[in-house]
Amino acid sequence: MNMVNLKARLDQLSAHRKILVSLGIAALIVLPLFTESNYARGVFTKILIYAIVASGLNIINGYSGQSCLGIVGFLCIGAYTGALLAINLKLPFLVCLLLTMVICAVIGFLVSLPTLKLNGMFLSIITLGFAEMMRLLALNWQSLTKGPIGLKGIPGLEIFGFRIKSGLPFYYLAMITLLVVVFALHRILNSRIGRAWISIREDQEAARSLGVEVSRYRSLNFVTGAVVCGAMGLYMAYYYRYLHPDMFSLDEGFNVLSMCIVGGSGTLIGPIVGAFIINALTEGFRFSGEWRMVMYAVLIITMMWMRPQGLFGTRDSVIANTSLTAGRKRRSAKIKEKAVE
Repeated sequence: MNMVNLKARLDQLSAHRKILVSLGIAALIVLPLFTESNYARGVFTKILIYAIVASGLNIINGYSGQSCLGIVGFLCIGAYTGALLAINLKLPFLVCLLLTMVICAVIGFLVSLPTLKLNGMFLSIITLGFAEMMRLLALNWQSLTKGPIGLKGIPGLEIFGFRIKSGLPFYYLAMITLLVVVFALHRILNSRIGRAWISIREDQEAARSLGVEVSRYRSLNFVTGAVVCGAMGLYMAYYYRYLHPDMFSLDEGFNVLSMCIVGGSGTLIGPIVGAFIINALTEGFRFSGEWRMVMYAVLIITMMWMRPQGLFGTRDSVIANTSLTAGRKRRSAKIKEKAVE
């Protein structure tokens, strides 16, 4: 009887989840229609772009337990690679997108190799160094990237002959892209690959004892996040139609990380909500000048103090795991005992 009630509650929760998702999509559709301001619509578009970037970072930090602080490096690679392909080779957008994703996948794989046996602070330092190296490369390779002058002349976005202009059309393109990315990540996370990532996050040794190829899946996880963020770098290039190395500073990387922290790592909805909150805060209090950054810092400190797992994170969040170490060790020991039996 209890199992029947449990199943009924799960079915009810699933039905409510579908309703909430439908309402969320409907809200995204009508949101830019409440204003005719191109500035407001631009902010909404920026929020959606950062929501996808934060989702890419969340795949690495939230689902495999790795500590990547330099995701902005892949954003830089994707932006400059796609823009240079479009400017110098006159390639269409979809071809630039495909090539950019391939290049980011290859670089993501190469970056993941020296980090496979590292965790915590050491992994964070390597990814930070990588991100800063990409920014300095874009700044100093002036013959290719124009360096501090900035890269101009990026063509307008055109898909199958349809010109996507900034404002409402680009907003809906970003919205569709967000829905596609979230759906794809949801399918991956509910597959064998996603379960392997989560098992590695919980306990690498226990996952390895059960036959999970930890190095392979950690590398695949890193590549997935790199591809998502690299693709959005290309979107940013087409949206702004101008690139400068300062757009990919370490501050920008920490900004994306804060979106995951506020919304909740290890959840699909968390980075999206975090992107809305962080960007709404920084844009809504722009009139206060530098004081808005103080408000931003207070929000992060308050969130880490009162709810370190984020708004939508669970108690088992990767960030809020200090009180769960003993419990995880006990679960790991039980898993190993069963594997031996």
